[in-house]
Amino acid sequence: MTDTLPTQKAKLRQRMAEARGQAFNASGAKDRMQNANAQLTRWLEAYFAGALGQVVLSGYMPMRSEIDPIPAISAHPGPVCVPVIVAKAQPLEFHRWTPDAEMVEGQFKARIPIARDMITPQVLIVPLLAFDRAGYRLGYGGGFYDRTLQGLRARGPVLAVGFAFDEQQVALVPRDATDQPLDAIVTPSNVIEPD
Repeated sequence: MTDTLPTQKAKLRQRMAEARGQAFNASGAKDRMQNANAQLTRWLEAYFAGALGQVVLSGYMPMRSEIDPIPAISAHPGPVCVPVIVAKAQPLEFHRWTPDAEMVEGQFKARIPIARDMITPQVLIVPLLAFDRAGYRLGYGGGFYDRTLQGLRARGPVLAVGFAFDEQQVALVPRDATDQPLDAIVTPSNVIEPD
């Protein structure tokens, strides 16, 4: 008997949380995260050529064993925002962030800015548990990024860039029609642009 899609995702979440945790705690992980941030910055600079300063970039405040994007978002020459969970089963909001912004703990323990200044991102750096080369990601199961990307993409072009350790790649992420693909995945050693 084959597992249902939710069961497949739940099993993969558990396995990949362990794999990500091992990568995060491994010797040399800080250097690998620096490499990933440098890769991300270079990729964004190349993608947007001289216009990167006009691009609104969404990062995230890392939690658990998520790879830390703060060096890349701190170096971004344009406006930066971070996601804020409004309510269960709702799209994310994005509030302006600067390296010296005062932060508080939001839902699910993610840190969010105290000052609320909502802006709409054009590029989202997306945390994940697992990804595949087709550009699909496995998150925590709340569907926040899928709902958000669907809404943003309905209004115009937006880029979603997964940010992960190489060890988070799997052959195939189980997916359904509501799962939104990533436009690229950046790891410490590689940038994957799905076909």
